[in-house]
This record gives sequence, C-alpha cells and structure tokens, in this order.
Amino acid sequence: MGLFDFATEFGKKLFGKDDDAAEKVQQSIEEDNPGVSDLSVRFQDGVITLSGKAESAEAMEKTVLMAGNVQGVHTVEADAIAAPQQAVRIEYYTVVKGDTLSGIAKRFYGNPQDYLFIFEANREVIKDPDLIYPGQKIRIPEKTR
Repeated sequence: MGLFDFATEFGKKLFGKDDDAAEKVQQSIEEDNPGVSDLSVRFQDGVITLSGKAESAEAMEKTVLMAGNVQGVHTVEADAIAAPQQAVRIEYYTVVKGDTLSGIAKRFYGNPQDYLFIFEANREVIKDPDLIYPGQKIRIPEKTR
C-alpha cells in the first residue's frame, strides 16, 4: 500500500506533546481492531509506520485510515503490513466541508441511499454515519452487489 497522506490539522485528537503518540494510536486501533494481528505502530515527526499481519486487504486499509485520521499525523507508511491482495477496486475520498455520506454515495454510486454501504465499508473509521468531518479520509469500495 505504501505511503498515504493525510491532513495533519484534522482528525481525532489522541495525543498531546507529552504523550507517547505511537502508543496512543496503537491503543486506538486495537480498540476497534479491523483484523490486524501483531500490530506495531511507530511515530516520528508526523509519520506513522505500521507493521503486522492483516487478515484481509480491507483490514489493512482500515488500519491505515484509523492511524491517518488522527490529528498530528500527515503520513502513514504501511509497507510492513502483510495482507492479501485486494479483490475489489477501492477509491479513497477526503471529506470536504458540507459533505454527507448520502451526498458522497450519490456522487460515487448514483444513489444517496447507498450511504450505508460506505458506512459499513468504514465502520471502524466512521463511528456514526451523521458525524464525518472535513479532512477525514474514507474508503469507497467498488459496489459489486
């Protein structure tokens, strides 16, 4: 998956200047673990480096998004996560001011009611379908059903 860029000033506030940022991010990911074992998180100068073993490509993608959608993180490096090949085409979308999941669903799928499909594809990243924020990066999987 390589490098993934994020908006540093947006996201979930998990750590302050005196906290162990890597530990805080790892704890946050493990709370809602999307399916990565032996997870290791390193943090230096706004860059998160992840390693571990993902049970699916989706699990790896969600782990990257969970780490990157944290305030103070601008890049996530995920080359050290072993994961199966992705079976469907995935796009990534950065939420902008005024977006709603139904609006994003209409743009990508042509039907605003497909917002639940986006929500389910990002369940560990988006806790409430009514609470998305500008700068948040989400997965938009190809709709195969």
